[in-house]
Amino acid sequence: MPRQSISLTEKNDAWLKYHVEDAKEYASKSELVNELIRKARRNETINQKLIEAENSGFVEQTKEEILSDFKKDLNSK
Repeated sequence: MPRQSISLTEKNDAWLKYHVEDAKEYASKSELVNELIRKARRNETINQKLIEAENSGFVEQTKEEILSDFKKDLNSK
């Protein structure tokens, strides 16, 4: 796995430390940062789908079909 070196503000570092060391929600800061990136990527995908939907006009798919297509797209990335 590629390694990165990043600089954090004191507040961001304290936030990461709290969730890893105090709340014990994650095993490491790396694990938490990767989770945040996954969530950001998912949000980016959702936002792009919303923009595409707004620009495309009306659709003939049911809401279930739209949800199914969306889940397929998420799982393929």
